[in-house]
Amino acid sequence: MTWLNWLIIILGILATAFIALRAFMLLVGNPRVVAELRDDPQGDRAGIVMLLELPDGRELPVNYLREGDQVFAGADGGWWRPLRDGNAPVRLLIRGETLTGKARVVLDDPAYKRDVFDRLRPTVPKWLPDWLDAHLVVIDLDPASRTTNNTAPDFHGEA
Repeated sequence: MTWLNWLIIILGILATAFIALRAFMLLVGNPRVVAELRDDPQGDRAGIVMLLELPDGRELPVNYLREGDQVFAGADGGWWRPLRDGNAPVRLLIRGETLTGKARVVLDDPAYKRDVFDRLRPTVPKWLPDWLDAHLVVIDLDPASRTTNNTAPDFHGEA
């Protein structure tokens, strides 16, 4: 076998492993995290992971940082694309509290993104190139959502 054949085999194995890991996270890992966020809203994981409902109805557990009227998230993968035009309606479940807001993706302000990520993801290496880093999602909370302490355990609003 030539080195090119070995390279193709290795790349095929890596691609298969990546796809398998992604499928595991979507089918097994995420549902477990979602259940934990709903069942234990004051747990350790709920302090750093929120449940985000996108405009298309998909629900994702994502790391977050809440500061006043804003919630920040780092978007790894492509789930951020429906938010890129800005003003996208989203719902959040943070520590058992259901909130609503408008989401946008910061694409043109690397200094702002780095400043927020220093607090959101303080353990990410500083030498990591920006193109490998996540996209910054900023959610401006709706005023009515912030003032009512809606602690409904069911994120879908069912009793």
